[in-house]
Amino acid sequence: MLKIWGRISSINVRKVVLTAQLLELPFERIDAGREFGLTRSADYLARNPNALVPTIEDQGLVLWESNVIVRYLGARHGEGTLYPRELPRRFDAERWMDWQQTTLNRAGRDAFWQLVRTPEAQQDRPAIEQSILETERWLTVLDGHLAQRPFMAGESLTIADIPIACEMHRWWGLPLVHPAHPHLQRWYDGIRQLPAARGVLDLPLS
Repeated sequence: MLKIWGRISSINVRKVVLTAQLLELPFERIDAGREFGLTRSADYLARNPNALVPTIEDQGLVLWESNVIVRYLGARHGEGTLYPRELPRRFDAERWMDWQQTTLNRAGRDAFWQLVRTPEAQQDRPAIEQSILETERWLTVLDGHLAQRPFMAGESLTIADIPIACEMHRWWGLPLVHPAHPHLQRWYDGIRQLPAARGVLDLPLS
C-alpha cells in the first residue's frame, strides 16, 4: 500500500493526497511535521534528508518533493488520463506545475504565514499587502488562461490542476476580500465538487 508521510495541513501533502484520491489508490497517511514531529527522526531522515513533508513509499520506491510525487503517481497509475500521454500536452501540464511552485506559491506565501501562522500583534502588514498584490496579478493570469479552456492543460483534468487547486484552497481560505475571478472560480468549484477533493479541499487552514 502507498504510504504518505505528512500532516494534511500542509499544502504539499494535500497535493499528494488529492492525487491518490483522484486515482482511487489505497493509501496510509502518517501524520508528520510541525506539531507531530517525526521528521527529525533517524528513520525519517533516511527517507528524506530535507526533514520536510511529504515523503512517500510505493512498492519500495521512496520519493520526496510534492510535485515530483504527483507526477510519479500520475505516470504510474494514470497515464493517458491524469498524466497526458501526448508530449505537448504533458509538458504544458508540467509547465503549470512548476509555475505553481516557483511563482504562485512564492507570491502568496507571506500572506498565508502572516495571517494564519503568525500572532496578529506580530503580523507584518506591508509583507501581507505585497503578497496580496503579487498573488492577484497571477490570479488574473490564471483567470484569463481558464477563460479559454475548462482545465489547466486542456479539455480534461491532469496533473497540472492538482497543485494549483491546492494553492487556491489556501489562498481563498485566507481572511481577505477576494476580487472576482469568474473563470478561475468556475474551475475551482468544479474540482472541489469531486469526491476525491473531500478531506483535502474542504478543510480549514491551520
